[in-house]
Amino acid sequence: MEISHCPHQASSLLLLLLLFLLHLFCPAVAADPDPTQDFCVGIPNDVATSVNGFPCKPDASVTSDDFFSTVLSVNLTTNNSMGASVSIADARSFPGLNTLGISMVRVDVAPAGLVTPHTHPRATELVFVTEGRLLVGFVATDGRYFSKVVGPGELFVIPIGLIHFQYNVGEVKAAATVAFGSQLPGTVLAARSLFGSKPAVPDVVLSEAFGVEKEVVREIRAKFG
Repeated sequence: MEISHCPHQASSLLLLLLLFLLHLFCPAVAADPDPTQDFCVGIPNDVATSVNGFPCKPDASVTSDDFFSTVLSVNLTTNNSMGASVSIADARSFPGLNTLGISMVRVDVAPAGLVTPHTHPRATELVFVTEGRLLVGFVATDGRYFSKVVGPGELFVIPIGLIHFQYNVGEVKAAATVAFGSQLPGTVLAARSLFGSKPAVPDVVLSEAFGVEKEVVREIRAKFG
């Protein structure tokens, strides 16, 4: 039996193989770089060295305590203007996370409390509600608003860099554990960044951006000290 050859099929297979190899060997740029050693317990207070992360503690002085933290076990008060508190376990507060590309926070929100609109420029966020009911929402780059009321045991994911919030819609306290795909996700608070920056963003810029008089801008700015 004669076997026919298909140059087009062979070319397609070769192209797919090349694309696969390109994907395999190209470095990822959307997350923290992969570690090149088992661990690198950070030295967050070492300001003499500037690196993308923190310098490593000498291996010989690393102990089990470096991989353990109680930072999220503290129940912070929600008795503040926003009715919310956040405990942070990142490479600064938990140096064992240095170079591992992850971090977590604990969020406690009083009834009608708000985790004010903000962004994390370096990480995707995964919200896991443990208590109460939170309205979690974000706005995409095309202006579409996505939201869901999330209850205990439920998850909501917020794509990297998008502005988002959490609001307690229940009648009792709500709490959530939040995971990030970066050891230092960064946080940009929308209102505080614009109205509380040092030095100040010019009044005329904010006035035109929000379509309000400069006096209104000054009133809002005064709330941020």
